[in-house]
Amino acid sequence: MNLVAEHLPHQAKSAVEVVVYISKDLGEEQQDLVVSALEKTNGIVGAEFCLTRKHLVLAKYDKNILSSQDVLKSFNSLNLDAKLIGPI
Repeated sequence: MNLVAEHLPHQAKSAVEVVVYISKDLGEEQQDLVVSALEKTNGIVGAEFCLTRKHLVLAKYDKNILSSQDVLKSFNSLNLDAKLIGPI
């Protein structure tokens, strides 16, 4: 999957990464808003869209605070039709 802009910075050992698929085609400005909103969520350490596959997002979260399903709910709370692809 080495197609993200760059890997998110290393955080605590409890941080894990998942790939999330978003069905809606978002422009760059909308992507920035999604990333900003996700990163304000307690437990989500970082998020970034894949440069070559704009429907994929790499989300890094603290597994001691959130589950992968909680991360997915964070996407859905932004009115995005999102599906969890799996861990990195």
